[in-house]
Amino acid sequence: MTPGSPSANSHAPVDQVLGELHGAVQRIAANVERVLVGKPDVVRLALVTLLAEGHLLVEDVPGVGKTSLAKALARSIDCTVSRVQFTPDLLPSDITGSSIYNRQENDFEFRPGPIFANIVVGDEINRASPKTQSALLECMEEHQVTVDGNTYPLGSPFMVIATQNPIEMEGTYALPEAQRDRFTARVSIGYPDPQAELAMVDEHAGHNPLDDLRPVSDAAQILRLVEAVRRVHLSPEVRRYAVELVSATRRLPELRLGASPRSTLHLVRAARAQAALAGRDFVVPDDIHAVSIPVLAHRLVLTAEAQAARRSPAELIRALLQRVPVPTAALDPSAAFVRSMNNNNAGTPR
Repeated sequence: MTPGSPSANSHAPVDQVLGELHGAVQRIAANVERVLVGKPDVVRLALVTLLAEGHLLVEDVPGVGKTSLAKALARSIDCTVSRVQFTPDLLPSDITGSSIYNRQENDFEFRPGPIFANIVVGDEINRASPKTQSALLECMEEHQVTVDGNTYPLGSPFMVIATQNPIEMEGTYALPEAQRDRFTARVSIGYPDPQAELAMVDEHAGHNPLDDLRPVSDAAQILRLVEAVRRVHLSPEVRRYAVELVSATRRLPELRLGASPRSTLHLVRAARAQAALAGRDFVVPDDIHAVSIPVLAHRLVLTAEAQAARRSPAELIRALLQRVPVPTAALDPSAAFVRSMNNNNAGTPR
């Protein structure tokens, strides 16, 4: 067993595991912030999504750094990276790959597409047709690709970082509900404040900062950190709170479609990653609050009346966070993370 393998890391003390997580996250965040100036909260959410084994949807107007965020995060990790520019004429096989006839072998052979990478950057995903967007459904949910009846597994870690323009812009298609539901979180970058924009002009006008980025982590380390996040303790009270919060969205009269059971899983995974980034080995309700809008808002479909009244999904979730009772019972997280690690190690050969 090598010292850098996930199994070897599972025997490390809790403080050492969280310490490695903090060190790696700080290095990646600092690297990305060299490109995306003045947006630490956006960078943090991207890292939460990475550690939660999820996919990130970056939605905003052109020119605010959507693609730069995706490419900077991808370049900060020493793993395989691919980029797909979504256009109206893009075909599903351009993403997944296709079978090509080999004359020498007198048979068809599979040529993998750009989806076969650890981090896949999908630029302007909503400029492709829904038919092409559907090529990502199996990949994002099951981490595999099926072509001509054959199934091919994807690598690990695997993350899709997609950018999209607002649907009001010309030449865009609305993402299908099933596609949006597979993204763990959605983030909007927004315009920088004047001071950050001035710093960006000073530092980036002469050269592209992406050219200077070097990897500060690798796939093996990310897998170790993901395994540590999986074992962050989630008490029954907090688990019930997450379920009640998601269930409440399905009863809102302003919504045609509430959050799915998949969103509950994504909410819990993101809350675990949020807790780990905060240096805790247990989840508290504040972690649920911190990730609830990025994780849930893009999945909700408003009624026509709510749209006419200019209600927003984020506003509805904020109201739910005020109404749904927060658990007050003792969460008793003490030693829970240690117990989970010991139980996990009991069946691990040394």
